[in-house]
Amino acid sequence: MKQEKRRKAKAMVTSRITIKNTSGLYVKPAGELCRTAVRFTSSVTFLIGAYEANAKSLLSVLGAQVRGGDEILLSCEGPDEEEALLAVKEAIESGLGE
Repeated sequence: MKQEKRRKAKAMVTSRITIKNTSGLYVKPAGELCRTAVRFTSSVTFLIGAYEANAKSLLSVLGAQVRGGDEILLSCEGPDEEEALLAVKEAIESGLGE
């Protein structure tokens, strides 16, 4: 009987976060979000309504049209997903440079 080695798949990590910036994710805070996300190998995305944005792409983040007080579902998947989620969450909670 042939044995197969199975890799244990890591599930993505997620967190709901409320955007604290009163003006939402316009260019400056969106850029800070992207700078934080690109430091990691893992994919970093968020959902707002039915729109899924790539947090490593400024155009994608701006296209989400996130306003202050909106809640997003942040998701990270990959080898450093836990670290990525923590760093992005802390960046958002600290106001993304504002």
